[in-house]
Amino acid sequence: MIRPGDLEPQAREASRGPEPRDTLAGTVERVTFHNAETGFCVLKVQAAGRRDLVPVVGHAPAIAAGEWIAASGRWTSDRQHGLQFRAETLRVTPPTGREGIERYLASGPMRGIGAAMARRIVARFGADTFAVIEAEPGRLTEVEGIGPKRAARILRGWAEQRLVREIMVFLHAHGVGTARAVRIFRTYGREAIAVMTQDPYRLARDVRGIGFRTADAIAMRLGMAREAPQRLRAGVTFALQTATDEGHCALPTERLVALAQRLLEVEPDLIRLAIALELRGADVVADTIDGETCLFLKGLHGAERTIAERLLARRDGAPPWPAIDPARAIPWVEARTGRTLSPSQGAALATLLAARLCVLTGGPGVGKTSTLDSLLRILVAKGVRVLLAAPTGRAAKRMTEQTGLPARTLHRLLEVDPARGGFARDADNPLACDLLVVDEASMIDVPLMNALLKAVPERAALLLVGDVDQLPSVGPGQVLADLIASERVPVARLTEVFRQAAASRIVVNAHRINRGLMPEALPPVPEAVPPVPEAVPPLREGASAHAAADFYWIAVDDPEIGLARLIEVVTRRIPARFGLDPLRDVQVLTPMLRGVLGSRNLNHELQRVLNPPPETAVERFGWRFSPGDRVMETQNDYDRDVFNGDLGRVVRLDAEDQAVIVSFEGREVAYPYGELDTLVPAFATTIHKSQGSEYPAVVIPIVNQHFTMLARNLLYTAVTRGRQLVVLVGQPRAIRTAVSGSRQDRRWTRLGQWLRERG
Repeated sequence: MIRPGDLEPQAREASRGPEPRDTLAGTVERVTFHNAETGFCVLKVQAAGRRDLVPVVGHAPAIAAGEWIAASGRWTSDRQHGLQFRAETLRVTPPTGREGIERYLASGPMRGIGAAMARRIVARFGADTFAVIEAEPGRLTEVEGIGPKRAARILRGWAEQRLVREIMVFLHAHGVGTARAVRIFRTYGREAIAVMTQDPYRLARDVRGIGFRTADAIAMRLGMAREAPQRLRAGVTFALQTATDEGHCALPTERLVALAQRLLEVEPDLIRLAIALELRGADVVADTIDGETCLFLKGLHGAERTIAERLLARRDGAPPWPAIDPARAIPWVEARTGRTLSPSQGAALATLLAARLCVLTGGPGVGKTSTLDSLLRILVAKGVRVLLAAPTGRAAKRMTEQTGLPARTLHRLLEVDPARGGFARDADNPLACDLLVVDEASMIDVPLMNALLKAVPERAALLLVGDVDQLPSVGPGQVLADLIASERVPVARLTEVFRQAAASRIVVNAHRINRGLMPEALPPVPEAVPPVPEAVPPLREGASAHAAADFYWIAVDDPEIGLARLIEVVTRRIPARFGLDPLRDVQVLTPMLRGVLGSRNLNHELQRVLNPPPETAVERFGWRFSPGDRVMETQNDYDRDVFNGDLGRVVRLDAEDQAVIVSFEGREVAYPYGELDTLVPAFATTIHKSQGSEYPAVVIPIVNQHFTMLARNLLYTAVTRGRQLVVLVGQPRAIRTAVSGSRQDRRWTRLGQWLRERG
């Protein structure tokens, strides 16, 4: 469900009221550090009215010794470096005195000038040096060692520096802080001013960290009228983009009107007019879903159609291996594994061996892993080239452990190309395989599925493995669910719960929840929650009816009491009873960001207890980061090769480079302090972000405050993340609401309809 407060989560910084700022002005004596890509810099400044050099930390696209800076920000005291000035805006102007000019020229901002050359230039032109370069550049040849070519090179360097200063002045004048200004400059270069004056709403599409509200505020400063067609059309497009963040590929017309109206605060008729104008352009298209007119972003509309076409073409072909007789293959693989396959596993295996496109689905404990392992053993023995992949690093690692074959994340399999913003693997450079197996397929969104199908060779087989009852992808679409519901693709569905799995209350309760039944737990649930006699899915013959004590429910009446109980469970009771490390083994999963038991507040509270303020820490974007913290990346960062939902741990703070060093599965990644806006603590995380992961223990708060998010597949997904232990901390009414599934919202997608129409 789309909520007005969720229109732009990245705009949290802009929503705060103005805070008092300090100011500082002075000459840059030394550039201690400067990152040309991000603009982050550490300077030593001779500030007016101060005897000692002042360390200044901020952002500037280009900076050189000798320049004069005017900064606004705040004074801070760093344990290691002492008093520092942290600049939120940093305005840079060229120096005016002879000494400053010489230092500036010698520090390298203009190619072709070194220390000796800088001395000769200033000796010839003195304090008028910059005026000569600006107005009479031909006179540079009066200096010994400067010919026409070097003079031209110096002039180009001067022009570049002047352009940078002009752009930064323009951005500052229109309310853009230096860190965001650097991002804008790095994105558009010399075209930055032209882009902002002609179409400031491009910023929301092109620049990370700038959403519609920020771009809209800049547009208003530039004189954009509230009812201007350009603003209204940009708002409609952004509203559609917001809908994709909620998982939709489209929205019914009137639902889009209502969403855009809340964003733009204008009359509905103006929104409808803007929609009509957008439909004449290249970005938005209209189509029907189940007879209702809906609006799509053109790229998503085309992607869903292409996915349907490619899937149906693959379905209709024969697999790239010779026919295999299941009656002979199944006894062969059972003899080698020592496992007897169930009837549904045998039927699934027969389907998989005969199909070039297939889905393998089922809940926990039904044998998806052993079925897949059997399939792979048979095909590898036949010389079939197999590739394994999953949407997340944790899921890929688990896949490797379960099959003994290497598995990669989909992004690494497709070879992310940061320069192009896409993937190196595509129809012109396909994957080298006869079979691609993708686990946790419920997590795959429409754009990723479109890219994946382009990269799978035409003759190769594709097997999608997943639990369709889990939450759909975080991104737009519900590919696996649409695929199965269309009934146009072979589906191998496993249903029998194995005896060993049925001994786990986690598995038993996951199936109960999936059937709309209240979970059973130890200790007994309160009498207010009536027991339900219905059974879980049928157990295999000989399965035990006695479940292990791995599922607990702590009933609470109030969220504040729930918070105290949850912290006690995580920090004291689980470590004492089960010997699990709360930092390494226990993950709190919650339905929402907000509220007493939302991930934001839980992270603050758990961090305070599990990783108290250490000697070294940095505070940015409302969070504290220090060694030992569990953290999560919240966006796809192709440059760092880190993706949305990846979990890591802060290993140290690099004081010299002003960066937080995070280990992701043993690989260290640096985040400059100015780029920590996509990194968040992950002592607690939303259930949506936990997809594809498993943890030794999960603690799940479910209270009435979470009402807008409570749904059966949400609770089911959370419970199935726990490997050894699940603890619910919740109100009975809230858990009943989730189990009933009454809040499960429809996703607007067209993939299933295309499959039915064309298949």
